[in-house]
Amino acid sequence: MSRAGSGSPGSSPGGRGAALALALCALCALPAAVSACSCAPAHPQQLLCDAALVIRAKISSEKVVPASDDPLDSHKMIRYEIKQIKMFKGFEKLKDVQYVYTPFDSSLCGVKLEANNKKQYLLTGQILSDGKVLIHLCNYIEPWDDLSLSQKKSLNQRYQMGCGCKITTCYSVPCSITAPNECLWTDWLLERRLQGHQARHYACIRRSDGTCSWYRGGPPPEKEFMDISEP
Repeated sequence: MSRAGSGSPGSSPGGRGAALALALCALCALPAAVSACSCAPAHPQQLLCDAALVIRAKISSEKVVPASDDPLDSHKMIRYEIKQIKMFKGFEKLKDVQYVYTPFDSSLCGVKLEANNKKQYLLTGQILSDGKVLIHLCNYIEPWDDLSLSQKKSLNQRYQMGCGCKITTCYSVPCSITAPNECLWTDWLLERRLQGHQARHYACIRRSDGTCSWYRGGPPPEKEFMDISEP
């Protein structure tokens, strides 16, 4: 997924909101986003490692706003006003988040959230050059109550301990890891879904010897996860 662009707000006429416009154009440039949003499969840990911001929040309200101050720009954004409950990542850039922005068009990976000030979400996203927060469907965005206990505990430190590891998705046999810093993700192979037991209860952690392996943060699994290759 392309990340937000450069340029300082106010540097040219219509410059305010330029970062949002550039980010939206980056989404437009994705070939798969022409008719529908398409995101590469990724383990929740990988999505959190790639995000600049990770917070728990309620959505207070929503408003459709222009993507930029350029009168010729017809793109729109949804601005969600949020109540931040806890920040897990992003402290060095932001202390408190009041608004998050997402493309209005779902084909550009816009996110639809319930703005009733009741439902809590885990939100991950990018921080633009002007300090605005951009979220889209390829980020990890889930209702807080849908997360497993292991996932909630991993947000504080466990996932970030494995950000130097590589999580490789296994779609069919044979598949195996090719480097000591890899963990093999087999949810799709074993359960035919990406948010399976391994995604919900495991984190890929770097050990003291530099290798990476799955760490189970919840109750014992029904299946053991291992490298799958030809005999």
